Amino acid sequence: MELTVDHRTVYAYTGGRAFDPALPTVVFIHGAEHDHCVWVLQSRYLAHHGRGVLAVDLPGHGRSEGPPLESVEAVADWIAALLDAAGVKQAALIGHSMGSLIAVECAARYPERISRIALIGTAFPMRVSDELLDATKNNEPLAQDMVNIWSHFAYAQYPSNPGPGFWVMGENLRLMQRQKPGVMHVDFAACNSYANGAQAAAKVACPALLVLGKRDIMTPPRAAKELTTALKDKRVVEIAGTGHALMAEKPDEVLDALVGFV
Repeated sequence: MELTVDHRTVYAYTGGRAFDPALPTVVFIHGAEHDHCVWVLQSRYLAHHGRGVLAVDLPGHGRSEGPPLESVEAVADWIAALLDAAGVKQAALIGHSMGSLIAVECAARYPERISRIALIGTAFPMRVSDELLDATKNNEPLAQDMVNIWSHFAYAQYPSNPGPGFWVMGENLRLMQRQKPGVMHVDFAACNSYANGAQAAAKVACPALLVLGKRDIMTPPRAAKELTTALKDKRVVEIAGTGHALMAEKPDEVLDALVGFV
């Protein structure tokens, strides 16, 4: 599905069903150097079970036009504009990593527009090491390799896991490689510089779900403490045997958590 936001064409995957704004809407927000493809299972399931789904490509990512937006706050405002373009009055937001910060900020800024938020692989502050941040600017292939290795638990390092012919890490690397040059640095710099997470979380009025990977070294569960403390109405689910790429490593477990919440 294509929409026009801020005079630019935006792509949103609708889960294999025509989008109906009259249905309860769920907006999926991907993380840094990704696009809508990370939500294939979760978005399709909800689209076929009574929800209107928008798994969006953020500006400059995937099939969406324009330069990437340089701050979490700017993308949060952009999500509100996306809802206007889609004719949606209120939506649930599901965000992974960078997308989780966007969901928190958007819910704080537009409480009447957001019914609930699910934060997957989240942390605040979401600091990026100097070495990685430099690599995202000056050596993208190296940065992509670093992130790909750090995002996955041990079993995903081998081909044919979790099933024959399925290569979790190869898929994720190819997804990053197909993003436009420069997007990675903008995304990681936005995560690193975002300072409003605790204040925004304290303003969130809707229910929140945090889905955390017990083996996540990019955003370990302990790094979500500030958000967990600040959010008023929250539930935390920790999934064993997965790193930061929860939707790929433990897709069914993530889906179960979301279905029970959304």
